[in-house]
Amino acid sequence: MGLQQGFTKYCCFLCLWDSRATGEDYKKCDCPKRTYEVGKTNLQHSPLVDPNKVFLPPLHIKLGLMKTFVETMGKTNSAGFLHLVGKFPKLSEAKVKEGVFVGPQIRQVFRDPDFEKTLSELEMSAWNSFKWVCENFLCNKKSSNYREGVETLLNACEKMGCRMSLKLHFLHSHLDFP
Repeated sequence: MGLQQGFTKYCCFLCLWDSRATGEDYKKCDCPKRTYEVGKTNLQHSPLVDPNKVFLPPLHIKLGLMKTFVETMGKTNSAGFLHLVGKFPKLSEAKVKEGVFVGPQIRQVFRDPDFEKTLSELEMSAWNSFKWVCENFLCNKKSSNYREGVETLLNACEKMGCRMSLKLHFLHSHLDFP
């Protein structure tokens, strides 16, 4: 898309979402549309692909949501985070703290009843919302009430104190993106 690399201020290729304005993340979802002028708003090169033809892979959104969830748990060293460290002994604690998981590991955590027992009430709310979105929205069939499920996930993530990542921003602001 021709965007500048690194921690940029406007990292969304669809709009001018300010990724550094952390106080307004969950409140503001109507950012101005991006213009594709080279040299402005973190655009270094002309896009090679029409932005409306970009495919947002559900797996990448799922991995990003898991990363955000685990990072937030790792900040407080919650019991759920410590359970994940023990569940995946071959992963270093640093990788677990950064939320570096792959699809099969996420499925293992989904099937682990002991993990859910270690979560606090806020974490459990966010976890159940995340599971619901993965099973009913980021899969082969989209549920008819996916909007409510995504809204529940966003509210739970905000209460838990999750940082608004680019993946959460896509769910928050560009839910109907083709």
